[in-house]
Amino acid sequence: MSTYEEKLSILSELIAFARVDDKMKSSEYAFLIQVALSLGVERSVFEKLLRQKAKKKILGSQADRIVQFHRLVLLMNIDQEQHKQEIQKLHEIGLAMGLPPAAIDQVLEVMHEYPDKIVPPNVLLRIFTAQNN
Repeated sequence: MSTYEEKLSILSELIAFARVDDKMKSSEYAFLIQVALSLGVERSVFEKLLRQKAKKKILGSQADRIVQFHRLVLLMNIDQEQHKQEIQKLHEIGLAMGLPPAAIDQVLEVMHEYPDKIVPPNVLLRIFTAQNN
């Protein structure tokens, strides 16, 4: 499991991604609050992260990076809209995390096959596992 500092970094990255289109919708905010609570980060700390980024921490394991990528995909689709700018940024973040480019592209392609573009975790894992073999 991630350290507290990693959790704050995870949330900062999600907040920055939610603001790629220069606004944060209430659905995105609600999603982020739920992620914060699930990570054990208090709402008051989350609110501070909205004003000031946490120090960037590199997630150690491939599994942690895949989970974070999945969160980003969910966040992008929470408002039922995908903008070119968001897709490009998501791709860049995935590459910066060291995820296989072909797996990133495949996730971004197959998300359109699922209701609300929510890629099931088992499908996401299968894609990344296949790319690592």
